[in-house]
Amino acid sequence: MRRNSIASKWRIESRVVIAVAALSAVLVYVIASALIFRVGFPLDDSWIHLTYARNLAEHGEWAFRLGQRSAGSTAPLWTVLLSSGFLINLAPYVWTYFLGWVVLTLLAVCGENAARKLVPSYTSRIPWAGLFFVFAWHLTWSAVSGMETLLHGWIILAVLSALISRSRRYLALGLLAGLSIWVRPDGVTLLGPILFVALLSEKSWHLRGEALWKTLLGFGSLFFPYLLFNLALSGSPMPNTFYAKQAEYETYWSALPFAARIKDYLWPILASPFIVLIPGAVVWLVKRIRDRDWGTVASLIWFLGYLGIYFTRLPGYQHGRYIIPALPIMYLWGVLGFLELISSPKLNKRIVILWQMVTIVLTIAFVFIAARQNAYDIYWIESEMVTTARWVQENVPADARLAVHDIGALGYYVDNPLIDMAGLITPEVVDFIRDEEQLAAYLDANSVDYLIVFPSLYPQLTAQRESLFEAGLEFEPLQFDEHMQVFRWK
Repeated sequence: MRRNSIASKWRIESRVVIAVAALSAVLVYVIASALIFRVGFPLDDSWIHLTYARNLAEHGEWAFRLGQRSAGSTAPLWTVLLSSGFLINLAPYVWTYFLGWVVLTLLAVCGENAARKLVPSYTSRIPWAGLFFVFAWHLTWSAVSGMETLLHGWIILAVLSALISRSRRYLALGLLAGLSIWVRPDGVTLLGPILFVALLSEKSWHLRGEALWKTLLGFGSLFFPYLLFNLALSGSPMPNTFYAKQAEYETYWSALPFAARIKDYLWPILASPFIVLIPGAVVWLVKRIRDRDWGTVASLIWFLGYLGIYFTRLPGYQHGRYIIPALPIMYLWGVLGFLELISSPKLNKRIVILWQMVTIVLTIAFVFIAARQNAYDIYWIESEMVTTARWVQENVPADARLAVHDIGALGYYVDNPLIDMAGLITPEVVDFIRDEEQLAAYLDANSVDYLIVFPSLYPQLTAQRESLFEAGLEFEPLQFDEHMQVFRWK
């Protein structure tokens, strides 16, 4: 009894350590951005979520522009969570960072618990596994990005680590897979590994049928309402972003050399502390696959398939933001293999100590490198998108119609009617999203007054147009190759 109480006390203390570490990591990023420029978000898309969240909280509308329902938010669940910040007057920054801290803590605790279950020799009083997840910079960056990325990664890790731990709670796993779709549409892929494990692990067809029924019941109870939600908003089963992003990048990505595309997707994996855990991940995976651990096999197949889907569709830009949700399960393989290997009597103790020190030093080094990079990402968004939005707010008539490519910050700060050149809230343009002649005709037909874009994206549309404002010129020390501009269209 006493042993159980001590174990229970240790679990609570472990979570506290992880929570404090996660808060410290988040604060490092926020403070770095404040010192280098100012507090903000590293992506314009963060402001899209916040605009939907504000309109939901303050007006009860699921809309980017009030009075115009739209399915431009990829992550309805994240939008709902963000909306709470507006109800308690802590938005857009404090509440968003708070949510990021909470999710980072939960993800790290999930990784720590999985390591404790799967590696019996891991009995350290310090939650090293959880701390690795906290300080792995892609995850910390996601926590302060204002995006749904980390929430999606946590759900994915929860499902796949449960399968690796031989959990057979199929109804709960199905519910988690269904819930993940409300965070990002690609969550539907989680259904595959659950069904894979159910079919190969259960010993009879009766048990397999029961597992499949429970999984599909849990999944369907959240998946079908999601389809109805999008159909009611836009007439399509998926959000507008699902179609618009693919259409926008199709020409660019397909024309990029294969080697460059591989580099785009390898870089987020290699430019991280995970690089020193790769041997551990390989050893762990080989061992578990040989043992026919179907949970591990399913997680590996899912991981490769997930990366493959994005590899064929979208570039790996902005620190690989689209594949970051898949990184936690990859980190878990590395951590599990690392913990097993360093406890092996066959491995030289000097090598163990060196490996441990390199992992710790590299992880900490990346924290500061990434915090600085995050500050520069924010610098770019603030000096380009936010500055342009504030100029429009002060200098453009409130009823003027705007055609905009990056709608996030501009949509948050101004109330003007918008034409979204990227198709997120104007799905009609998706069919001709890169055809500048058709776009020009569309802008004319919709009585657009101003065009707000980066000129290189639309060289024909911006040629010989009067530029009224060019962002970023007054900011130092960074200067970028190109700036967002406001052009008079009509």
